[in-house]
Amino acid sequence: MLSIQTNVNSLVAQQNLSVNSTFQSKTIQQLTSGYRINSSADDAAGLAVANQFRNNISELTQGVQNANNAVGNLQIIDGGLSNISHMLDRLKTLATESAAGTFTGNRTTVNNEYQTLLGEIDRQATNINLNSAKGSTAAGSSVTNLLTYIGGASSANSNAQVGVDLSAGAVDTKGLALSGTSVIGGGVGFGGDTRNLNDPNATFLKGAGNTETFTFTYVDQNGNLQQNVAATVNSSTNGFTGQQAVAAVNTALATAGIQGITASIGGNGNIQFGGNVAFQVAESHSAADSATYSNITNATTPNVYNTGVYTLAANFSDMTNGGGGGGATIGQQVTFSVGGKTFTTTLLTADDTATAAATDINTNTTGLNAAGIFAIADGSKVLLTSANAFTVSNAVATDVGGLFTSSSTAALTGNEAVTGPVITSTVTGQATAAIDAINNALSLLGGVQGKVGSGQNQLNYAISLAQSQITNFSSAESQIRDADVAAQAANLSKSQVLQQASIAAMAQANSAPQQVLTLLRG
Repeated sequence: MLSIQTNVNSLVAQQNLSVNSTFQSKTIQQLTSGYRINSSADDAAGLAVANQFRNNISELTQGVQNANNAVGNLQIIDGGLSNISHMLDRLKTLATESAAGTFTGNRTTVNNEYQTLLGEIDRQATNINLNSAKGSTAAGSSVTNLLTYIGGASSANSNAQVGVDLSAGAVDTKGLALSGTSVIGGGVGFGGDTRNLNDPNATFLKGAGNTETFTFTYVDQNGNLQQNVAATVNSSTNGFTGQQAVAAVNTALATAGIQGITASIGGNGNIQFGGNVAFQVAESHSAADSATYSNITNATTPNVYNTGVYTLAANFSDMTNGGGGGGATIGQQVTFSVGGKTFTTTLLTADDTATAAATDINTNTTGLNAAGIFAIADGSKVLLTSANAFTVSNAVATDVGGLFTSSSTAALTGNEAVTGPVITSTVTGQATAAIDAINNALSLLGGVQGKVGSGQNQLNYAISLAQSQITNFSSAESQIRDADVAAQAANLSKSQVLQQASIAAMAQANSAPQQVLTLLRG
């Protein structure tokens, strides 16, 4: 049917031209944007999934940055720990140097460097925030508990966070158990001594014809009791410095044949004597102090014993039969046990003073001195002293009074009655203890370094997983959101041809009504 009013073919052509134009527009939009989905209308369901993937990618990307920051923090800590490790090496060197019995230098100078290094360890531990003084802090705000959010497919925080717990990793001197250690020469000094041998302006033993004598009672290395062995130092016209004075004393000790005992300068500047043997030392001098002559010591208590070894203070009472001490049994037997051996002595009737009892124990106990034990009279007490741990007991249960108690008949049980050793009273004791402390510190530091190293590896593994997830999520999002450029390029050509065909067809359709005029001409 021919109609002028309604051109159906033109309408069809217009419709198809609109469809083809829309098709071409969408194709051009996808090609120019690179996305298949440019609006919710393109693929609402796919867009929701793609947005979730994109959100996960954003989370993981920042998580990788967080973890990299955490790794950076741990690397800073690791560098600090390595530096502290090197300082421990130097501390060990200084301690080993001072621990040598043949060391002839100034242990005070060595200890000054040792203490300076301890202070530097504290400073650096604080700098990397691994010091004992740190307070508890919120997770993530301190390396004491380095907790970083790295994200993941799961929204649960337990799966999205990686923590490196360093809360127990203090590496200052307190955390490494180095606080209070030193390598200064230990020893026992004289009571009331105010001489400072470290005074650079002071001279000692200055003058002519004067002497200072140190008299020792000790057990030598062969187990023989050496009594009242004197080491004498002669004065000098110009006097000695403190170091020279101590060197002169050590020379006098060697000349007197005294072995195992060494003189040094204590932390307070006083002369002190130390060693790994039990000894008693008394000081005397031939001239009083004056403006032109100064003794090495001006002690008010010039008679002391080595408190750095095992010492038992026995409660002495009068040993005379029926005497003022309460009628102690004559012939009290006392047994010493040391190193798996026992030694027994019988106190004599004449032992009515602490001095007499000490002499009796030293001279009448066969083999006791060879075990390193000897007795010292100290006022009304008898001090039993040894470089080795020992036990003592009353061998006769019927004893009343006597050497140990005034009324008890029970034997002493042993080690709880013996005190020591005190490392500060031996020349090398503090340095030896420092070596043990440094060995322990190295172990503690190694534990912290292990946590830091494992933390770095853990974070790197988390970063690798997150990067893998970013890749996979990106691929999944791309499958949904990104345009297929090859297909859309073909569609562009197709849409252009269709659009051109639609325009041509519409032109033909628009000219069709004119054919009706031919009917009217006839």
